[in-house]
Amino acid sequence: MASSRDKRDQRAREEAAVRASVSFPPELYRLLEQLALQKKVSIAWVVRDAAEKYVAEQWPPLEKNILS
Repeated sequence: MASSRDKRDQRAREEAAVRASVSFPPELYRLLEQLALQKKVSIAWVVRDAAEKYVAEQWPPLEKNILS
């Protein structure tokens, strides 16, 4: 029988973020860096925010299911 800690660890692994590697043209990366500095967030945050907005714009019916 699995302990509550084992169940909690398994749930954390299932809910963990997925890591992706993305290449950007140099000028776009510089713009992302500038945006991140202005907002005082990471470049990853800027990219995630943009991806969420893009998905919501492209597939409005799916937005709530994917981003919830």
